[in-house]
Amino acid sequence: MYHEDVTPSRGTLPARAWYADSDAGRLSLNGTWAFRLYPTAAGGGEEFVRRDFEPSADAGWSEITVPGHWVLQGHGAPAYTNVAYPFPVDPPRVPTENPTGDHRLVFDLPGDRPADGECVLRFEGVDSCARVWLNGEELGAFQGSRLPHEFAVGRLLRPRGNVLAVRVHQWSAGSYLEDQDMWWLPGVFREVTLLHRPAGSVADFSVHASYDHRTGTGTLRVDCEPGGRITVPELGLDLATGKSATVPVEPWSAEVPRLYDARLVTDGETVPLRVGFRTVAIEDGVLKVNGRRVLFRGVNRHEFHPESGRTLDPETMRRDVVLMKRHNVNAVRTSHYPPHPAFLDLCDELGLWVIDECDLETHGFVDLGWRDNPVDDDRWTPALLDRARRMVERDKNHPSVIVWSLGNECGGGRGLGAMARWIRERDPSRPVHYENDPAYPDSDLYSRMYAPHEEVELIGRRAEPPLEDPEADARRRAMPFVLCEYAHAMGNGPGGLSEYQRLFERYERCQGGFVWEWIDHGLARRTADGRPYFAYGGDFGEELHDGNFVCDGLLFPDRTPSPGLVEYKKVIEPVRIEGGGTAGAVRVVNLHDVADLSHLAFTWTHEVEGEPIADGALTVPPLGPGESAEVELPDPPRTDRTGEAWWTVRAVLAHDTAWAERGHPVAWGQLPAASLPRPRPAGAPVGPRRDAERIVLGPAVFDAGTGLLASLGGIPLTGPRLDVWRAPTDNDNGAPWQPDPRHGLLWRELGLHRMRHRLDAVEIDGTDGSEGGTGDRGLTVRTRVAPAATDLGLRAVHRWTATEDAVRLEVSVEPEGDWPCPLPRLGVRLGLPARYGYARWFGGGPGEAYPDTRAAALTGRWEASVDDLQTPYVRPQENGARVDVRWAELREGERGSGGGLRVEADSAPFWFTARRWTGEQLDAAAHTCDLVPGDTVWVNLDHALHGIGSRSCGPGVLPEHRLRAAPARFSLVLSAV
Repeated sequence: MYHEDVTPSRGTLPARAWYADSDAGRLSLNGTWAFRLYPTAAGGGEEFVRRDFEPSADAGWSEITVPGHWVLQGHGAPAYTNVAYPFPVDPPRVPTENPTGDHRLVFDLPGDRPADGECVLRFEGVDSCARVWLNGEELGAFQGSRLPHEFAVGRLLRPRGNVLAVRVHQWSAGSYLEDQDMWWLPGVFREVTLLHRPAGSVADFSVHASYDHRTGTGTLRVDCEPGGRITVPELGLDLATGKSATVPVEPWSAEVPRLYDARLVTDGETVPLRVGFRTVAIEDGVLKVNGRRVLFRGVNRHEFHPESGRTLDPETMRRDVVLMKRHNVNAVRTSHYPPHPAFLDLCDELGLWVIDECDLETHGFVDLGWRDNPVDDDRWTPALLDRARRMVERDKNHPSVIVWSLGNECGGGRGLGAMARWIRERDPSRPVHYENDPAYPDSDLYSRMYAPHEEVELIGRRAEPPLEDPEADARRRAMPFVLCEYAHAMGNGPGGLSEYQRLFERYERCQGGFVWEWIDHGLARRTADGRPYFAYGGDFGEELHDGNFVCDGLLFPDRTPSPGLVEYKKVIEPVRIEGGGTAGAVRVVNLHDVADLSHLAFTWTHEVEGEPIADGALTVPPLGPGESAEVELPDPPRTDRTGEAWWTVRAVLAHDTAWAERGHPVAWGQLPAASLPRPRPAGAPVGPRRDAERIVLGPAVFDAGTGLLASLGGIPLTGPRLDVWRAPTDNDNGAPWQPDPRHGLLWRELGLHRMRHRLDAVEIDGTDGSEGGTGDRGLTVRTRVAPAATDLGLRAVHRWTATEDAVRLEVSVEPEGDWPCPLPRLGVRLGLPARYGYARWFGGGPGEAYPDTRAAALTGRWEASVDDLQTPYVRPQENGARVDVRWAELREGERGSGGGLRVEADSAPFWFTARRWTGEQLDAAAHTCDLVPGDTVWVNLDHALHGIGSRSCGPGVLPEHRLRAAPARFSLVLSAV
């Protein structure tokens, strides 16, 4: 069977360069096609290829949109696996149960179709194997899902009634080479086009546009078959193809993506081009472009849309690149296949460094000890070379592509070596990347996935543990280092980004990395009653799946930026703004690789207690890359306002760009300013009094039997009680292969999600032992909080004192037992009626933050509804904390216009979280639609939180961000407003 043949294709034309436009005719064949799905590769016979076949007469036929995936259009179902093949591993054989879709289109040629020349039928991408007929004659078959294939069809075309028939198999021998971590989505998922190729038209061409940073000149040569001429009017160039010219040029880079409009003209075709001059080299163990070290602030990007899967329209592709640029991302690894070629055009235009990765991954063989791995089996080498060839030839003319990648997670093997040798011979102008062989025989880069911070530091110092082979060790030690995947962005997180970035900036060898990954792959679905949610592995009845591991991106499926992307933007900002060496000065550091700061404008704002007092422009010199300067701030404005004062200095775009408007924020920094302390109202202390079953203390009423606060200023309350539980994040739960403790599992094993509260004492106290009176008299509630089946516990003392208008709570905590893990959180939880659903606070914001994800938290005055405080992670989990809160209010009414509860920090700022469900209810939810608001707003006021880390696939929480079970004391002041 051809679909089980390791031969990649038959009948197809040689690979060639892609270009978006020319004056030769083209006819899009996208649109509505006839479709029928069969359960096996045998299908329903080949009668559908005939011109006289009528699909409407067969009940099994319906319609489908091409490009598209049939499993997302009501035919079968998608399936998700990370590593495991969803079929028996017996290469190159696949199961008889092999969903097969027959596609049929009838089309007419344009009335003005030229009579001369050839016509080419082009498929941009078909998953995973296709057999093609035109007007009843078979053209051939191909594998290689995310690469183009073409057929010569001119002799078969008719003016009207052409029948194109395509049989697509979900499983093929090629599926063994396409075990990427993503949904299995079969179909004709990229465009189908009929191209007119006039006599003398461009068969293929290669643009060679190098840049010499020492002389400031670029050298251009365009090789073309057949020969022709290349013109670049802006440079005054008019050359025969195959000839070179050297002229002064502005180089192309991700930061300054300078392109020159050009035209390639042959006797039969004119092709508009955009030429970028740049040179890539590895010098002294450092990857350089145009003579300068590059620092990748990158992401791994799968192609994904929540409704159309890997079928992306131009607007979605542009939105991806614009979002990357707006969040300071400067590089993309096209994991783990070449993207739609139009995406690379956007990278050229808007400016992104690209590692272009071949459509190759055999990860499932790791569970077999890599036995029968195709990349180490000579029978498969022609298929591997075909994939490398089609990638390089298609994408060779993009200046944004600076590295070729052989593929992902294939172990090691002879086939990879053959690919690397072919690529280097065909294109010596770019280095080659491959991560999954620790000796790196086929890579020019030392590349790692999820290396912990301490390992990255060793590598930066070139002090990593040696390889056994001295020659291989010396070679690897001389390579530049990149993290091709790091900071697993699954759910809440990733944590530890700032610490990685400082290592990249400290060590020249460490040239950055690529966060895994760009977008959550949640598929849009609705419940039976119409509530929307995003589905993940297991939601479609798969017998084998990897759950929500497919949702590990910096964007939510609908392309809303997650808190992780906001944090990443701050961590990787290309300008650092920090306190200067002298009072009243700010230090500005240009961290760009290439650009000076002339494209940015700087502003300052002076705020007191979060309220803007004054603002203005700040003059910063146009510092070159790596340069810094101390800039004097103006004198603080005069004001009678009291409270904390802060300077905020921002770097914004000085002019409109193709990806953002003037004023778009690029970087910011905050510095404390001279503050006039805000006096706290010094009300006279009041003592407690018992009133039947109640204890009244100032504005607060307590239950005399439990010691719990029942109301404050007339607001009904539940609690507060000590709380240490959080709904584990994906990073808390970790991955099964992680060697270190997975704290989320330990917490559940210990029973922290079902803590029991024991009341030991409710004491009305005073200096003379009597009730009532004043002075330091108050209410003391002693408790022990512990899980079942263990001797671990936390003794907590709640000490309440009051004035007429407010109560002060001091909590002291003493752990008991030998705690084997950090605590999730340490604080108190209380409940308010649901009508108190609007929050205001002074502290970190506007978004969520945790101990190791707080770089983007800006100190200010913020407000939001309780609903808007939630982060809708595809799998619900701990979210929504605000950091360094000085005070917070929960109010009722439109935008908080009514009264409510106010909580002020007493001893130190606190962490603030408010939601309409408990942490236990959050933990029980599998999808966002499972979270049903109740009649209570639950508020966590935390003394400390455990960090986030990246253990869902990477390292855990760094020691400095772990919340150890240790004695603690904190205090808060509560009042009604």
